[in-house]
Amino acid sequence: MNGLPILYSFRRCPYAMRARMAVLASGVAVELREVVLRAKPDAMLAASPKGTVPVLVLADGRVVDESLEIMRWALAVCDPLDWLGGDDAALIADCDATFKHHLDRYKYPERHGSDPDEHRAAGVAWLSGLEARLAHAANLCGDAVGLADIAIFPFVRQFAATDRAWFDTQALPRVRAWLAAHVGSPLFDRAMLRVPRWQAGDAPVRLG
Repeated sequence: MNGLPILYSFRRCPYAMRARMAVLASGVAVELREVVLRAKPDAMLAASPKGTVPVLVLADGRVVDESLEIMRWALAVCDPLDWLGGDDAALIADCDATFKHHLDRYKYPERHGSDPDEHRAAGVAWLSGLEARLAHAANLCGDAVGLADIAIFPFVRQFAATDRAWFDTQALPRVRAWLAAHVGSPLFDRAMLRVPRWQAGDAPVRLG
């Protein structure tokens, strides 16, 4: 497996989830290194001192340390499912800024000194926009799965899981069906494979 790109990841991180899914969808092989965020490996920090996942170290030494850039890199190499045909950069950016802001302050109010009910309501308001889009197609940019769906659904999954009983009472039936389809997909199962924490000297684990 020498010479493969190296992907530092954390299984439960939504940014890392979407990067792993794009890598798998592309068919590009990488060496997967699962990390523990409270004990980040020196090799990862040397590649990307900001210390967030995912981090992709290419065979030529270049480093890609933003999840969307990793997704686009993989799909630029090979895009057999035409995920790039289902892209909406503005919607993804709004998810990463607006929706993620409210998600964090709803899920972790003690960290932010926030009113979780206020941010939960704002999150539902944002999801209402997805509900309207899904009235016209099975996915966010049409009937086929696209980059926008894979970039966004891990954050909706996290929002829903914060209080699932409450979430299931909201007027978001299309969002719930869309979320269930992505969470239940074989590709998501593959992306969520449990692997041991990586340590220097371990045998490589291949993804893709």
